[in-house]
Amino acid sequence: MEFGQLRYFLKIAELGTFTRAGEELGMTQPALSRAVAKLEEELGQPVFERRARRIELTDAGRILQTRAEQILALVDDTLAELGDSETTGAVRVGAIPTIAPYLLPIVLRDFRDRLPGVHVVAYEETTDKLLHRCNQGEVDVAVMAAPIVGRYLEAETLFEEELFAVLPTGHPLAARKTISLADLRQQPFVLLDDTHCLSETILSFCRQRAFQPVAIQHTCQLATVEELVSLGHGVSLIPRMARNADTSDRRVYRPISAPTPTRTVVMIWNPYRFQSKRMKRLQECLRRAAKTNGAKR
Repeated sequence: MEFGQLRYFLKIAELGTFTRAGEELGMTQPALSRAVAKLEEELGQPVFERRARRIELTDAGRILQTRAEQILALVDDTLAELGDSETTGAVRVGAIPTIAPYLLPIVLRDFRDRLPGVHVVAYEETTDKLLHRCNQGEVDVAVMAAPIVGRYLEAETLFEEELFAVLPTGHPLAARKTISLADLRQQPFVLLDDTHCLSETILSFCRQRAFQPVAIQHTCQLATVEELVSLGHGVSLIPRMARNADTSDRRVYRPISAPTPTRTVVMIWNPYRFQSKRMKRLQECLRRAAKTNGAKR
């Protein structure tokens, strides 16, 4: 049994099809099928059940999946520890889409200035995908919003971030310096789709105050939310980082009177994986960015 076979097996198990796994691995489907067939021959039993559109793990496959993850994690960590360098190599960081455009450029600039010889791989993905990548060791550190639902991960709070009401410039509420939640009860909302945790943060805050926003638009980009607000499609709540980065004169941002809606921004990592010097320096950069940018009003 070879390490390569185990990596192929895990990728197929993750994606559910040989075709998609082959695309990600850069292999043809016949070559991938041969590798799995050889693995099953060595084990003496199948690891996949072939369905019409998707494959599923057999009982043996589920056992192998757990063991393969442990074996490869140990191998990867051993290689990383033996080759641990603070000035060369790579580090991988991820962030959710409502944080990545605003925080990662600052962090990566700081990291590059301090460790110019280290290659940085950045991922911008939803919470669920980043949690999976952290668990699998595919990402060293990820930045997202609490709460975190995931096992075997450690989280550190970076900062609390205020959410602001965003309105088109001609909106009747735009003349006010502060807006109450009651002012927004009858307003149509533009929200991100359900894959983004910011929408759940907004909905949860409103539900706790007996207020269920009526969402007339859903989108997958925060910038699109802001543009739809500018066009008069509704109002929304936007994180402070996005407000600070906005230069448009077609919309205005107003604080919400107490209780103020906020979200907690955290960085997470897998404490059971090897913690390289590069990763620790990246964490330091995130803490510095949190102190300076997380405190901005």
